[in-house]
Amino acid sequence: MIMSFDRLIRKIQEKNNPTVAGLDPKLAYIPAFLREEAYARCGKTLEGAAEALFLFNQGLIDALCDIVPAVKPQAAYYELYGWAGMRALCRTIAYAQEKGLFVITDGKRNDIGSTMEAYALAHLGATQVEEESFEAFGTDALTVNGYLGSDGIQPLLKVCDEKDKGIFVLVKTSNPSSGELQDRTFEDGLSVSRTMGTMCEQWGSERIGAFGYSSVGAVVGATYPQQLADLRKELPHTFFLVPGYGAQGGGAKDVAGAFDEKGLGAVINSSRGIMCAYQKEGCAPEDYAQAARREALRMRNELNSCR
Repeated sequence: MIMSFDRLIRKIQEKNNPTVAGLDPKLAYIPAFLREEAYARCGKTLEGAAEALFLFNQGLIDALCDIVPAVKPQAAYYELYGWAGMRALCRTIAYAQEKGLFVITDGKRNDIGSTMEAYALAHLGATQVEEESFEAFGTDALTVNGYLGSDGIQPLLKVCDEKDKGIFVLVKTSNPSSGELQDRTFEDGLSVSRTMGTMCEQWGSERIGAFGYSSVGAVVGATYPQQLADLRKELPHTFFLVPGYGAQGGGAKDVAGAFDEKGLGAVINSSRGIMCAYQKEGCAPEDYAQAARREALRMRNELNSCR
């Protein structure tokens, strides 16, 4: 059986690019001509805003699909617009997959028992409606918070096994205050983040794919490069999703430690850096998608020089 992250790794190899493009759109990021087109269709409403999000994403996906292996929509930016925003998220996931992209939904879900099972089925599995079954979101992987322990992870693993999906568990996040909890140590001398990483290895131990990585990945930030490199060595079967590159301050040298000796083992996220490249370049708003493509190519070349 081909594991979920085997599919991602093969896409990374095919495109020689360990980049995931974050799709975290704010209205301020979206060129005026797209917003106006959306408002003309749906009005200056939640529906109109959600339509603008999708049009923006559609242009980005069209420009990036042949050079990046994956995209990562952050659920909060869609939830902001209610049911219309969640519909835009569904449409974005489906459109990206139609274009051959691996999709990681950044939802950081966290609960136990039947509630976590509902999250798992909603995002990774299928929803039963009487005798019919439907994929509500149908994403390829989901970010999750493992703070509740195995009770919050086991329901996800069952769905991952059945549907060939993956999860990324928060281990060492990129935000400045992450150390307040994640760097604290237990009596055995291991930090909270190291302990969570070890749990990822345990959860994934029976789910190892062709490249040696399990379907249980870890979120490890680029803004703490030494810890990133240490965790790579300590978690040999855990694939990394690495935020913090670009706008948050991480660079190619900071993420070099995320990769194994074959140059695999991680996918590096850039959201604002790619989405808002046209603003940084100062080019015409109508050229936003091609500016994103230029930034993604620049990022690919920079990452490949260090892995």
